[in-house]
Amino acid sequence: MAQAVLVAESKAVELKEDNLIGSTITINVKTTDRKKNRIQVSNTKKPLFFYLNLAKRYIKEHNDVELSALGMAIPTIVTIAEILKANGLAVEKKVLTSTVDSKDENKGRLVQKAKLEIVLEKNDNSKSPAETESESNPAESELEVDADKEG
Repeated sequence: MAQAVLVAESKAVELKEDNLIGSTITINVKTTDRKKNRIQVSNTKKPLFFYLNLAKRYIKEHNDVELSALGMAIPTIVTIAEILKANGLAVEKKVLTSTVDSKDENKGRLVQKAKLEIVLEKNDNSKSPAETESESNPAESELEVDADKEG
């Protein structure tokens, strides 16, 4: 009787089959370790606000989000990260830069593209939008108080 061993996600599963010839067959299955909170941003496929809203949702669901971009899409993820930070929704956890080999479509040669990854985590001491607005413009809140005193 022959055995086949399936290796997936660091777990071995034994499969027994009477018709197999040989002693043991090992099959390595590469599992994709795709992160559920990763956003690969393109500057041509979707508008900035699509990615911004998606990042907000991922921060709520997973408490962090990983933004990734190549080449000309890098300014887009920087803008998204800065908006989230300015609104008090997230703080920077990690920033990684690297280069990636990519094949040029026109000439067929390898070119290096810049890659940027920004990991943001939920800001635990985030305030409600009303609190953030009153703090950002204290002159308005003082005017409201002064108007109440006069009337």
